[in-house]
Formats: sequence, C-alpha cells, structure tokens
Amino acid sequence: MKTYIYKKSFTFEGQRHYVYAKTEEELYRKLAEKKLALERNLVVYDSTMLFSKWAEVAIETYKAGVGDRTREEMRIRVDKHLVPVLGRLQIGKIRPIQCQNILNGLEGYSKSYINKIYQDMRFIFSKAKENSMIHENPAAYLIRPKGGTNHRRSITDNERRCLLDVSERDSCYLLFLLMLFCGCRPKEAIEAQLRDVEMRSDVPFLHIRGTKTENSDRYVPMPLYLYSRMPKRSPFEHIALNRCGSKHSLASYKRLVSHLRRDMNIEMGCRTYRNKLIPPYPLAEDFVPYCLRHTYCTDLQKAGVDIRTAQKLMGHADISTTANIYTHQDEELLMEAAKKINIVKYPI
Repeated sequence: MKTYIYKKSFTFEGQRHYVYAKTEEELYRKLAEKKLALERNLVVYDSTMLFSKWAEVAIETYKAGVGDRTREEMRIRVDKHLVPVLGRLQIGKIRPIQCQNILNGLEGYSKSYINKIYQDMRFIFSKAKENSMIHENPAAYLIRPKGGTNHRRSITDNERRCLLDVSERDSCYLLFLLMLFCGCRPKEAIEAQLRDVEMRSDVPFLHIRGTKTENSDRYVPMPLYLYSRMPKRSPFEHIALNRCGSKHSLASYKRLVSHLRRDMNIEMGCRTYRNKLIPPYPLAEDFVPYCLRHTYCTDLQKAGVDIRTAQKLMGHADISTTANIYTHQDEELLMEAAKKINIVKYPI
C-alpha cells in the first residue's frame, strides 16, 4: 500500500478535495494541477470522486460494448440500490461494511437479482482500482444472501382468455402474443421485424434472431391466428411498436407491462374509482410476461412435441432447462389426475 507524508485539502464548489504526496514539492505541484483542472471543468479521477459520478462514468466507458438494454438495466439497478446509499460518498472512503449492508438489505429478492447487484458493485469498484482511484475493492469479499428462486408458471385458462381479449382491443399487446405463441423472450419479441416472418409450404414461421446463446437463433412455426395479426408495414420495421410508433425501449416496455396488468385486472372484473383500480386485484401477483414463454413450452408438451424439438423451439442451450419445465408440467398433470381419482366414490 502506498504511504504519503504530506496531505492538503481544499474546497471547490462546495466539495472537499484532498491531495497526497511524498514530498512537499510534489504536494504543491499536485495541488496546483488539481485546482487548475477543476477550474477548467476537467474531470479528476481520484479517490475524492463521488460514487454516483464514477458509477456513471464506469458504466458509460466500460460497458460501451454491451447491448443498450443490458447497459440500461444496469443503470437502473445501480440508481435503485447503490446510489441512494453510496452516491454522495467519495469512492475512496467507501468501506466493505457499507457494501455488505446493501446486499443484506436485498433479503427477499431472487438469488439471480442479488447476484446482479453484487456483480455491479464489484465491477464499479474494480474499474476504480484499475484507474488507481482506490487501493482495494471494498466489494471483493462480500457475502451474498441466499435469496429466493423465481419459479415461472404457465398462465391459467382465464388469464389466457383475458390476455387474448385485451389484445384484440389494443394492438400494442401484439408484443406479448409473440411470447405466448412463438416462445419469444421479451427482448426477442421487441427486436422481431416483419422480414422475420417467412412462409414455408403455406406455413408461416418466425425467424427469432436471438443472441443470448448460439441456440437462440431459431425458426418457430407461427399460428395462423397470430399470422393474421401481422401489421402491413415495411419488412424492416419492428412487428410490435410502442404507443408512439417506435421500437420499444426498456422504459416503454415496462410501461406496457403495467398497462397489460391493469387491463387484464379490469377484464377480470376489478372495479375502478377515478381511473384507479380498487383492491382486491383478480390478476395474480406473480403474473409476469415471462410466464407467457413458460406457457409456450408447456403448450408444446401438451401437444405431444418431443423434448428435443421443444429445446430447439425454445432456444435453450441446455436441454435440462427444457426438461425442468416439462417435468414441472408432468407433476401438474399427475396432481390433476390425483384430484379426479380422489373424488370418485367407491362402494363400501
């Protein structure tokens, strides 16, 4: 660890800055350079930089090669969980216990989400260390809470009926029909273009240009019901557009999910007052768009599609992922059979 003999501080625009040096001559040289840089509105990357500013720089600089959606999701997580606690602290003064407390506060979130926050912290501090802003990464040895596991489920018959009914009235919900009838992931449904719809022997197929794994790029048959809903636009336009007629952003997608839940609740009989829903809400709390993709997989099993074909249609890299859904469905069918058997009245 570096040791400094001389230290001097000064205030610039309400923020305290510190300069460290081994010699008095070096101290005043650094002090003059830092003041000049601040006066010229130049960014000084050192231990006094606020966490919120460095997090923004690190994401913009070192995540430039990832997709826009991935980068935006990271920004949202950082702004929601890290900035409120660490944002106004100088990055050189942040300690492991403060980072650990953030993770401890995530108890109840899913295991995968907690891991993302953990990786976000490690990434931001590791880049600060690479730039000699800090000596040690305070997020290097944190203990992650266990968290829960998200078990996606198939939608019920009533949920399916309501989804189709509200989709007939709002063309924006075509996005969710791509997930239900073609097994698209949310991002795949957003990216799908009209040129991706192809006819093969009078059967429409959707070319899903997935990028998550090598298996993600695939062709899936499109039901005629969905094919009849395809808009008549340029082949290079996206199939499902937002309410402004543009490609969905992460924000517009989340708003659409919120609108869908609202409309389905009303379709199921939820009362409203002054345009607000009145509890109780008929739509189950665990209904999320990803349930539609799960439903697509269980529909394949009910239709007798073998698991290898289902793996290809789902774009799963590992067949065990498909098998988990198929096994879960088998258990549901067994329980349904058990219920039917148990209600049979046998003679004594």
